[in-house]
Amino acid sequence: MIRNASRLAATSVALFMLASPVFAQQTPQPSASHLAAATEVATSSGLTGAFDAMTDPLLNQLQQMNVTRPEIRQDLDQVVTLIRPEVEQKKKEMIDATAKTLASRLSETDLKEIAAFYKSPVGQKWVQLQPGILDAIVRDMTIWTQRTSEFILTRAREEMSKRGHQLN
Repeated sequence: MIRNASRLAATSVALFMLASPVFAQQTPQPSASHLAAATEVATSSGLTGAFDAMTDPLLNQLQQMNVTRPEIRQDLDQVVTLIRPEVEQKKKEMIDATAKTLASRLSETDLKEIAAFYKSPVGQKWVQLQPGILDAIVRDMTIWTQRTSEFILTRAREEMSKRGHQLN
């Protein structure tokens, strides 16, 4: 048993080492223009809006502390003003990571074409409407999932009943 566990551990370590970036074949770094095109897609497509949607409420929530502790209002406002550029830098880090992900999967030419779409009137309309569309899809998918689950269970019970089995 211990020998099998040791073999499993050694195999796991070996596979990890082979899969890790140090041992894996290095992929070439995208050029500056490739990353710029990827950054343009990330920002113009609305992808990076999610980062604002995460950080802005956190800063607002921090500022709401002054409701329960009015004596700290001025200091709290100054602290939020002080850390806002640091938060912006954190968002920039995520934008850069997003750009690297896009650049690793799409060519520079493809990214430029995608960016052109998002700069077009219809692309801008899509970015504007997309959050509401996604909300509606998620809502519809939740309802669909529930109904489909009920359908599958009902049909399975019917078919199992025909075979002499009762499912609860």
